[in-house]
Amino acid sequence: MPEVLQPAFMQRALLAALAVGLAAPAIGIYLVQRRLALLGDGIGHTALTGVALAALLGTSSIPTAAVVAVIGAVIIEVVRAHGRTSGDVALALLFYGGIAGGVMLFSLAPAGSATRLTSYLFGQITTVAPHELWAIVALATVILLLTIGLAPRLFAVCHDEEFARVSGLPVSALNIGIAASAAITVTISMRVVGVLMVSALMVVPVATAQLITRSFRATFALAISLGTVAALSGVVVSYYADVPSGPSIVVLAIGGFAVTATGLALAGVVRRRALRNEVTPSQMGTVGTG
Repeated sequence: MPEVLQPAFMQRALLAALAVGLAAPAIGIYLVQRRLALLGDGIGHTALTGVALAALLGTSSIPTAAVVAVIGAVIIEVVRAHGRTSGDVALALLFYGGIAGGVMLFSLAPAGSATRLTSYLFGQITTVAPHELWAIVALATVILLLTIGLAPRLFAVCHDEEFARVSGLPVSALNIGIAASAAITVTISMRVVGVLMVSALMVVPVATAQLITRSFRATFALAISLGTVAALSGVVVSYYADVPSGPSIVVLAIGGFAVTATGLALAGVVRRRALRNEVTPSQMGTVGTG
């Protein structure tokens, strides 16, 4: 057995990374379709308030953070859909209100500490406890089942909300479902990549897949594959390089995007040069006299 798989904490870390690597891009693709890629950041800061509240009340952090994050996500969706405040302003309120509430409650909590706050801000996957692992796996499974089972309806709402409403789909309920699913995904991703970088794992694999694929199904499948590879690779790199897991995962995901974009740009240059070389001098003369 490889050294990285021998410690029990690394086994739990890799399982948690696998679950989050699958679930984060699965819901992230719908946020990208709706041009709400930064919604995960706002929800993450609200989830931090939930973690601080759990520390203050002495309850389990993941369920408490999930409830607070879902409430925040639903409020932001209702404000976006029905309020006079624009989506950007509503996101800003969620963003700053969430982190301010989290830091304030952490300072009041008996179990609160700077080290514990930092572990949620930047992720500390190697400290995932057994009961937290099962909560992460169970919630990630729910997210995957929802995003795959409701894919046609969710895609219709994200692609053209008015058409979906005319077609008889429950647009408001589906939008709230997307927001709540994003909140749960953010909650289970906190220990893996941290609330400050959680959006990266939801968005970057999707952006990379969109460079290569054209259909929604192909983008969905490739995005969750890339997210899984980045999450598992990041945990392994963090183990051997003795660096935090969250930044390692995000750097690998962004590196994959940069390599893909550069490769496609170079391939485009080579293809255009090849097409120019195929134009013979006689064809150029024909075009010039025509």
